Amino acid sequence: MYQFDIAAGSKAELYRDLASALDALTADETDGIANMANAAALIWQYLPDLNWAGFYRMVGGELVLGPFQGKAACIRIRLGKGVCGTAAATGETQRVADVLAFPGHIACDAASRSELVVPIVRDGGVIAVLDLDSPLPERFDAEDAAGCEALAVLLSSRIG
Repeated sequence: MYQFDIAAGSKAELYRDLASALDALTADETDGIANMANAAALIWQYLPDLNWAGFYRMVGGELVLGPFQGKAACIRIRLGKGVCGTAAATGETQRVADVLAFPGHIACDAASRSELVVPIVRDGGVIAVLDLDSPLPERFDAEDAAGCEALAVLLSSRIG
């Protein structure tokens, strides 16, 4: 059983502690799916105001659903489609304040109002994306993006 001391203070402290906990969870595990599953569970447990947290993996030139927490989700996403496909195609973090205003948004859960998608890159290519959805508009800010980008860097050598 894992027990983590995650700070309830500033976002910087929260993400620092999340990174430390994620490092401890994944450091000695070689199975990428297991590491994504634990990462999704950890993020789901400690980041407030989420209704979905998980991964899409790059498989055969498209994104395929990976481990997650939340409602059942879209299984396959083409590159360039929706927020996840855009992040994977561009290799850039997508922070969307209102998904209803995002052209081509894929609504897997009608309750989602904002989204943060961070590409996970290894050897110059996107191997997966970390996808966070919230029922609150404008839930994610630059600190959330930076914190999740740090988690993505940590995971880049520990998944698939």
